[in-house]
Amino acid sequence: MGKVTFSPKSSSPITLNTNRQCLNQKNFKSKPQIKMSAEHLLLNVDDHHDGGMKFEVRDLKKVSDAGVPILNGINVGIPKGMIVGIIGPSGSGKSTLLRALNRLWEPPSDTVFLDGHDIVDLDVLGLRRKVGMLFQLPALFHGTVADNIRYGPNLRGKKLSDEEVSKLLTLADLDSSFFSKTGGELSVGQAQRVALARTLANEPEVLLLDEPTSALDPISTQNIEDVIVKLKKKKGMTVVMVSHSIKQIQRVADVVCLLVNGEIVEVLKPDELSQAKHPMAQRFLQLSS
Repeated sequence: MGKVTFSPKSSSPITLNTNRQCLNQKNFKSKPQIKMSAEHLLLNVDDHHDGGMKFEVRDLKKVSDAGVPILNGINVGIPKGMIVGIIGPSGSGKSTLLRALNRLWEPPSDTVFLDGHDIVDLDVLGLRRKVGMLFQLPALFHGTVADNIRYGPNLRGKKLSDEEVSKLLTLADLDSSFFSKTGGELSVGQAQRVALARTLANEPEVLLLDEPTSALDPISTQNIEDVIVKLKKKKGMTVVMVSHSIKQIQRVADVVCLLVNGEIVEVLKPDELSQAKHPMAQRFLQLSS
């Protein structure tokens, strides 16, 4: 696969000037937006976007301990201030790709770049403050909800006031009554929202979301989705989101990457997923509808 770079308008839906087939050189018409280089295929959706790339992934590969390929040379550029959805069958490498972006596994040198810097050369704690991650199943620290939210800032020598903690709770759809509760007193859904507030307390520039609302009821799910969109619009946050919910991705994402067998086989606008051409992507979308 070639490298696919999206440059969307900050708040407008993107327009892909392709025939929506699998992103391969032979599938593109000759148009001004498409530029070939010796190594990569670049797709510039909006030449006026100058926000630059937040992440750039180059030929990222991973093999399991048993020698089974998990990622087969991922090439993708993720622009600043964009919500990118990643969908695909179970075992296709979605979470593995996500975890590479903040070094929860160590990618090879010269494969993952943040703001133009190879992430393996960055301080890992600094990287994870800048690139926050929310997992499918929350894991809270010992202590109260407030202790959890203050944990990251405390490491930087910053003490959050009660008011700042309350604002973060509100942002995560929780009220101040949770302030003094412990993790053992929370439902899984409540713990997930505390984990979101704790992540946001670090003021990340990028938010990695791995099935972030799988344990939430529909109302809380909608509230969290609203928060994600607001973070993008108000703070320019870059979001990369893995979800098995096609409808959720269509509600939230600016663009969707379809990952099959460790490869990005198609990239589409959320409202054009039905136009997927790859057979496995088609089957996945049909069964998920």
